[in-house]
Amino acid sequence: MGVAPIVLAAGYGATAGWLLPRAAYRFSVEPGEPWRDRCPQGHRVRGWLGPARCRFPAEAVVQGRGQGRGSGGRPPESAAPHAYGRRAVPLAALVGALCAVLGAAVGARPEALAYVGLAPVVVLLSLVDRAVHRLPDVLTLPLAAAVAAGLGAAALLPRAAGDGRLALLGGAALGAAYLLLHLINPAGMGFGDVKLALSMGVALGWYGWGVWSAGAFLGLLYGALYGLILLLRGPDERNQGYAFGPFMAAGALTGVLLGGFGA
Repeated sequence: MGVAPIVLAAGYGATAGWLLPRAAYRFSVEPGEPWRDRCPQGHRVRGWLGPARCRFPAEAVVQGRGQGRGSGGRPPESAAPHAYGRRAVPLAALVGALCAVLGAAVGARPEALAYVGLAPVVVLLSLVDRAVHRLPDVLTLPLAAAVAAGLGAAALLPRAAGDGRLALLGGAALGAAYLLLHLINPAGMGFGDVKLALSMGVALGWYGWGVWSAGAFLGLLYGALYGLILLLRGPDERNQGYAFGPFMAAGALTGVLLGGFGA
């Protein structure tokens, strides 16, 4: 196992994680609502990537002591620089560590570009799902296509440790399994989870059906254990839904690590 892939993966993950807070804030809206374009203080949010921090409006600086200034020549509280949403540094550390672990597991193999490169998108989806119990199509569907394309291209290169055909079959199988769960209990399994299952199934299927089975089972197990904890907390927690996407991602991550280290 080389050190270079781990260092490169960690650096990429830290950079990507530092850029995620603003996107997580903007995507965290209820279904049917437009993406957020203003901070909690009402200032326009510019761009999708970067720390979730609103700067003091430039027009207030130009106006000096006129409009946009409070008593004593200071900016009013609503116009002062302020942070909102997720903090960038902890998120950068989290995504950097995640990508480093993936880099260590997959190593200097072509599939590393797909796994490490798309890991920040999975983290972003997990953040949005935790915030509003929603997995936006604008993220889940391109993610599934990107994972399939990335691993399909990796299968054509030397030193690949997986099978592109099995990856596609794994995505179809896990998507079908989650679709069945959705049809049985729509309130307990959202359709966004079905779409996320496509990409998670492709990622797991790359290393074969053994890894696929382990990752799929662990995702359900992690979610079930969390649901059990909610039940044990008391009656107030029993009727509260919870985001299942992060547990699907955690199960897929565990499976990919098992497959990567075992390859």
